[in-house]
Amino acid sequence: MRFDVVIVGGGPVGLAFATSLSGLGLAIGVVERQDGAALENAAFDGREIALTYHSQDILKRLGAWAHIPADSVSPLREARVLNGGSGYALRFDTRGRPEAELGRLVSNHAIRRALHRVARACPDVTLLAGQGVAAMGTDVDGAWLRLEDGRELRAGLLAGADSRFSGVRRALGIGAETRDFGKRMMVARVRHEAPHHAVATEWFDYGQTMAMLPLNGNCSSVVLTLPPEEMARLEAMPEAEFGPEIARRYRQRLGAMELVSTRHVYPLVAVYAERFATTRAVLLGDAAVGMHPVTAHGFNFGLRGQDTLAGEIRAARAAGRDFAAPDVLRRYAHAHRRATRPLFLATNATAVLYGQETLPARLLRGAALRLGNHLRPVRQLVVSQLMENRVERGAA
Repeated sequence: MRFDVVIVGGGPVGLAFATSLSGLGLAIGVVERQDGAALENAAFDGREIALTYHSQDILKRLGAWAHIPADSVSPLREARVLNGGSGYALRFDTRGRPEAELGRLVSNHAIRRALHRVARACPDVTLLAGQGVAAMGTDVDGAWLRLEDGRELRAGLLAGADSRFSGVRRALGIGAETRDFGKRMMVARVRHEAPHHAVATEWFDYGQTMAMLPLNGNCSSVVLTLPPEEMARLEAMPEAEFGPEIARRYRQRLGAMELVSTRHVYPLVAVYAERFATTRAVLLGDAAVGMHPVTAHGFNFGLRGQDTLAGEIRAARAAGRDFAAPDVLRRYAHAHRRATRPLFLATNATAVLYGQETLPARLLRGAALRLGNHLRPVRQLVVSQLMENRVERGAA
């Protein structure tokens, strides 16, 4: 089978990229190990995505936003960071700005369903679901793939969007900077007694890190980080005991709690590819940059990266040039590195600092929070990064 572009990975970034390329006169193939039913009706996976304004704009432009149910979208008006046993909070809000929200929290499975729906409707996009890749490679003439069912694919460009543990990245011989934080993250929805007022909280406690992300109604997504052995105990805990346990761990800040969803556990591993592009191939999404979730930017970086690459390809097509020429892919790689590298390093440093519990680290943790509240320009810069709205993008 012959395509112009083959994307390995039918997650949100892969599907968004396929949709972004639709209408350019290219034949696009998407290879995904999950079957079609799993893509069409993506299951709840616990993850709630804090979408920036830029990401919302991309989803609207692709036509996916209209397919996201209203009850899967929750406003985020303020974010607070707490440290240890102190009640002092570093606050991020929209004071002095025209927007009423920092962003919106949207269920990951709802985004996946919406993007699948729009990609499937594109006549130039072929979804090859239920298929793994047995082998692949590239040369100056293009890319080749052999699927597990024996079919062979050819393309002018190969795009790997197949998770932070990317098989495409390995097959292309691209190394990656990897940091395993040695922790596990559990995500689940809880209903609670007190209102959250659309405020998200990130609490770097001693012995645990806990985030509460405000959802519609008196519900929140709890994001709990613990050592593996302690997390195993919570995984095995009966459902009826889980809500009271989370309320206890959260010091009853939102009152009594009740588990209202399934629980999902993920390893905390950050990944940064040594290269985002090589001959006739690129990396997208977590295959390029897999972020620690503490700054909630991983998904937004993925959407932004595919949008940047699609823009470069669109410009090359308009100029009658090879859409996968080295300079086209190189411009994407440079732009995506500039957009992601500083925050990747800052996020890892934050996760390491606030994961330490020695006395010097505890003192530094508290001082950093108080200093952040008193440095308004720094706080505003962080808010700008969180929101990533049109005005700031245009000025960049």
